[in-house]
Parts: sequence; structure tokens; C-alpha cells
Amino acid sequence: MTLILRTLAGLSLAAALASPAFAKGDIEAGKQKAYTCAGCHGITGYKNAYPTYHVPRIAGQNYEYLKAALHEYAKGERSHPTMQAQAESFSEQDIDDIASFLSSLSEEGAK
Repeated sequence: MTLILRTLAGLSLAAALASPAFAKGDIEAGKQKAYTCAGCHGITGYKNAYPTYHVPRIAGQNYEYLKAALHEYAKGERSHPTMQAQAESFSEQDIDDIASFLSSLSEEGAK
């Protein structure tokens, strides 16, 4: 009976570690996929012409926050047409890769 419990505990641990909550993407792949992000987010002080609003810097942002934000844009829970269009085009792997790359950067954009 003890062997069965140990086996079940081991399988549960393996399943938990393999879950997306613990998985991170590929930084190098994310670097390629995040290329267009720098067009808006990589320019210090950049503001859109209309409507006028500040575009946040995302270099060095928290991995989980970046993933959540991209999912919210993709679902339409955050309102911004350009970000919605971008996020809707991403697969789950793309989001993991992009979030991994961006979170690996310093706030200045280079690690």
C-alpha cells in the first residue's frame, strides 16, 4: 500500500511541475517573436498620436504579469485595438516565449 501512495505522490508532483504555471518559454524564440513589440514599447517617452496615451515599457516586467496581460488582450478583457490584434495572433507557446524574453531584460531593455 505504501508503494502505491508513493507512486501516486510522485506522479502528482510530476504533473504539477509539468503544468503551465511552472513552464516558461524559450528566451531566444521570444526575442524573435517580440521584435514588433519594440516598435511601441521600446521607445523612451513614446506616445501615440491619437488617442494620446503613454505606452508602457515592458522590458523587465514580471513574467506572469506579461502572460496575464497578453491573455486579457486576446480575450478582449483589455481594450486596445493594436494590442488585441497582436495578442489574438499569438499561440500559448508564443506568449510563453515572449513573456520569458521580456521578463529576462533589464528595465533599460538589455540584460
